[in-house]
Amino acid sequence: MAKSSKLAEPAEALVAGTDAQAPLDSALDDLIGYALRRAQLKLFQNLIGRLAVHDLRPAQFSALAIIDHNPGLMQADLAKALAIEPPQVVPLLNKLESRALAVRVRCKPDKRSYGIFLSKSGETLLKELKQIAAQSDLDSTTALDSKEREKLLRLLKKVYQH
Repeated sequence: MAKSSKLAEPAEALVAGTDAQAPLDSALDDLIGYALRRAQLKLFQNLIGRLAVHDLRPAQFSALAIIDHNPGLMQADLAKALAIEPPQVVPLLNKLESRALAVRVRCKPDKRSYGIFLSKSGETLLKELKQIAAQSDLDSTTALDSKEREKLLRLLKKVYQH
């Protein structure tokens, strides 16, 4: 018969599922970046599932919304707005163009540059996607009331805009 070891006790407690133990990631509870990432993952998992019906990802939805708000936007400016490297915009735009949701139009002054516009079908789909994203946000933040939601959004904007 083997002797029980004190080293084995924590593992046994985890297997037993005792409520007395803190979550495994509790060492990170005081880090804002960690909390933001966990919250982002929860929100994105919900949104990804809803956008999958339209064969789109959150970055593509974001690109459509930014293009809609800034018709004629250049690729480099879209990359900056999405906080991604410029080469990453090309496959994203290729996907949107292949779906006839956006078009690149050559600029007359500089024939090497292209302005990006939504197509009519892109505009129509974006209206639906905005509703889907708004409902996804609400569903993912049910633990917050409307004032808390507004305050959280204001504080998050304060962090990334300064």
